[in-house]
Amino acid sequence: MTTIRLDNVSRTFGAIRAVDNVSATIEEGKLFTLLGPSGCGKTTLLRMIAGFAEVEKGSIWFDDRRIDTLPAHHRNSGMVFQNYAIFPNLTVEGNVAYGLRARRVNPADIPARVEKALERVRLGGYGPRWPHQLSGGQLQRVAIARVLVIEPAVLLFDEPLSNLDAQLRVQMRVEIRRLQQSLGLTAVYVTHDQEEALGISDRIAVMRSGKIEQVGSPEEIYQRPQTAFVAEFLGGTNMLPGVAGTFDGQRTEVASCGTTISVRGNVARTGQKLFLSIRPEALRLAEGSGSPVLHAKLVLREFLGQVQRLHATLPDGTQIRVSTLGGYQILATVGDALAFTYDPAQIIVYPA
Repeated sequence: MTTIRLDNVSRTFGAIRAVDNVSATIEEGKLFTLLGPSGCGKTTLLRMIAGFAEVEKGSIWFDDRRIDTLPAHHRNSGMVFQNYAIFPNLTVEGNVAYGLRARRVNPADIPARVEKALERVRLGGYGPRWPHQLSGGQLQRVAIARVLVIEPAVLLFDEPLSNLDAQLRVQMRVEIRRLQQSLGLTAVYVTHDQEEALGISDRIAVMRSGKIEQVGSPEEIYQRPQTAFVAEFLGGTNMLPGVAGTFDGQRTEVASCGTTISVRGNVARTGQKLFLSIRPEALRLAEGSGSPVLHAKLVLREFLGQVQRLHATLPDGTQIRVSTLGGYQILATVGDALAFTYDPAQIIVYPA
């Protein structure tokens, strides 16, 4: 197993700083996800690790071996691309064997290694088939088998599921995670899909404008986002402006959107401008008294099966989202007044 270390790496394209002085350590045997919006630098950083983009500044290490000065084929890494990059004029077996032949592996050893790689991705016996005979999910498995067959120390995934439909994406991400864990390989995974990142990762690095905003476990990133950008990008949140009021020894009362919101602790000096992050699932319909309450009017209800999403407006017209289980019965109709309770400890405060 291999530990990857990025030391102050940078890359520019003209006037654009695509990767800006990034440092990170990716522990051996872990799946590390680079997450962020389009143009944040995550794919460029992955290509720098792979050897497909030059490192202008800094260094990249696999254990104690510096690899950013080596050509891609000498780095002992394998990359799975977004578009599969399958050769249509070769059979499945020919595609998987391609890397072995390029490395001049003994021809007598190739068939067994190809079949072993196909069995790992649950495509045993598919060797004679042609790419046009396979589904999108099967093509992606062939692409993964082609990487596994060369026995790399590091797996690199560049948005490998973006061309698949929603249900197949879930199935394939589970298979990728299962495979990575069973082989114990270090993996770097690029995606812009928040749910995918949360479901597949040991660690997540959220990127913005070429920099890493926060690194942590999926739970840390979601429950304790360090910046407003991370809170809004990962999973979505209600980001409400406010002004800090009085502190009663336990809670700070914040004036926000025509109402008052309670936040645990002494979060700011009186009069300071803030932003309050309230996750949609942290709000629930009030069923009694005793807890702080937000009053709002229902604008729209979306039933999404397992969950339902309520869109409502606060007294000043600011829209908020509330998530609840799909089986929870909601009798309100559009325009009705609603009251939502919340736990002040679940509200995260950011300076304005």
